[in-house]
Amino acid sequence: MATYPVVRLSKGHFEAANYAEVRRLAEAEEAAVAPSLKQLRGLIYYSAGVDPVTNTFINISIWTDMDAAKQMNTLPAMLAQRPIMEQAGVQFDRIANYEPIWALHATELKQALGSSISFNERPLSE
Repeated sequence: MATYPVVRLSKGHFEAANYAEVRRLAEAEEAAVAPSLKQLRGLIYYSAGVDPVTNTFINISIWTDMDAAKQMNTLPAMLAQRPIMEQAGVQFDRIANYEPIWALHATELKQALGSSISFNERPLSE
């Protein structure tokens, strides 16, 4: 049986009127946390996003294993961001670390969708 990476999801909700401020803070978050994230063992992918339709803010990361994902529980740079987002009205759900049951990889997606699909990848080392 194949072992798949752990997917970590942090999701928060906010009032529509707070969208611009939450987005601004989410954009600023990169400079505050990216250097620390790059130092963590096992990080494969990290993304943050804000959705104006559902008024939600997410951080999604993919890790080689559960212990690697749990490093986020104590990362000072990330812990410092939570109260900043909460001041902007973000109410966070409980953070979840998912051990996937199955996965579809980029090579399989390209085969299914044809060669016209392009994955815009930005390495964490930038």
